[in-house]
Amino acid sequence: MLVISVKEGENIERAIKKYKKKFERTGVMRELRERKKFTKPSIKRREEILKAIYVGKMHSSS
Repeated sequence: MLVISVKEGENIERAIKKYKKKFERTGVMRELRERKKFTKPSIKRREEILKAIYVGKMHSSS
């Protein structure tokens, strides 16, 4: 459960913004989307390797 402390006189839009940011950091939506479909472990590993290669190329080029 997310708890957002709102000070007296604080704008409601600011409180909503705090809530959205905290919710995003928890990764709940990311996890729900991931659980919708099954991905084989071999495919997950392949994606991790490809991402590592991409990131490595980005760091070496700069």
